Amino acid sequence: MGAIREYFAAIGRTVKSLSDGLAVTGSYLLRKPVTLQYPDRTVKPIVAMLPERSRGLLEVDLEFCTGCGLCERTCPLKCIKIEVSKGKDRQINKFDIDFGLCMHCGFCEECCPTGAIHHTREFEGGTYNIDNLLLHFVEQSVPVAKMVKKEDANVKRPPSGSVLRRLMPNAKGQRSAKQIAASQTIMVQRQAVNTASTENNASNVLNSGADAGDDRGKA
Repeated sequence: MGAIREYFAAIGRTVKSLSDGLAVTGSYLLRKPVTLQYPDRTVKPIVAMLPERSRGLLEVDLEFCTGCGLCERTCPLKCIKIEVSKGKDRQINKFDIDFGLCMHCGFCEECCPTGAIHHTREFEGGTYNIDNLLLHFVEQSVPVAKMVKKEDANVKRPPSGSVLRRLMPNAKGQRSAKQIAASQTIMVQRQAVNTASTENNASNVLNSGADAGDDRGKA
């Protein structure tokens, strides 16, 4: 008698568990679909739907950059490169970010005292050429900015993403002459490193073969 009771109790538990699951599934039959047909059929841009503190692509506002270099030293992957001239009238000559290396950790944004570098909600940085992911935020040398605390609400800042959208290559891949020249330089350097590595590997293989032949001759 106890076995029969346990048998039907197990059936009851199964039916209850199944009905609970189907109740959740069935409730969606009466709801409005929430699927977004990205990227061509969205009610508003995806960027506008993301949270304000999303860790998208980095942006640098040179109007607030003091050239302290904290972000460059803090970056664990060394994807930020800054050059600042020394002397009385200090100027920022270079501020590059390689988005092909950036892992969006947010360390640079946290350590920046003025909020000059920060994450945006922009994320659509797809490109057919990885060199396009190296952005040069300095086209001409600019003087370093005065210290302004990033918590200061009275300071007017440009809309988040406005600087980045101006620098990112468009659908045709058009970029400034300085961006093209810098990317070409990097490509040449990478090709030189790859060529040297290939020649080194070939030399090692030949040396290994020669050593093996000498050992067989001695044997």
